[in-house]
Amino acid sequence: MVDHPEAKRERDLRFEREALPWLDDVYRFARSMTHDEADADDLVQETYLRAYRAWDTFEPGSDCRRWLFTICRNVFLRTREREARQVDTGGDDAVLETMAAVREASPFARSNADAIFTRIDLVPAIQRAIDALPDVFRMAVVLVDVEGQSYDEAAAVLGVPIGTVRSRLFRGRRILQHALIDYARDAGIVGTASGGAPKEGHDGL
Repeated sequence: MVDHPEAKRERDLRFEREALPWLDDVYRFARSMTHDEADADDLVQETYLRAYRAWDTFEPGSDCRRWLFTICRNVFLRTREREARQVDTGGDDAVLETMAAVREASPFARSNADAIFTRIDLVPAIQRAIDALPDVFRMAVVLVDVEGQSYDEAAAVLGVPIGTVRSRLFRGRRILQHALIDYARDAGIVGTASGGAPKEGHDGL
């Protein structure tokens, strides 16, 4: 059935008013998944095309940004032929993920990492580290830590239980911390001995 011109005009105005302001946010999310500007542009274009076609299904007053993130993620997963890397996520078992994260984190708890990170410019290193994260962890980190989504909102976008979001986020953050420790070591701020302890200002723990 063809819309009346006036109804279509109102529909288009609502789409412009509610969906288009989130274009930059959707692009950042797309870029975090594709690692490529051109691919991100294509993904955003396809996301908005599908969003426009499905605009009648959008519930007025709900979170349009989260709705667009969900579409973007679904488009990305459906158009990619296969994972570039296989990542063992423990079958989305939150307990196993948390145990793995604790094992990964334990060396850094002894390295006074917070003090280290205050001494270096982290912006370029953080962006490279986020780009290098496996997809399942990167999506959680970007949604929660970059885009400011709550755990509940991220779970809705990713289509997984909130416990899975928590475990992926915890693991992703630890991988990032590991990468930043390596960055600090390469910059000469962290020593190569004693589990990456700082060269100076360290009490030998």
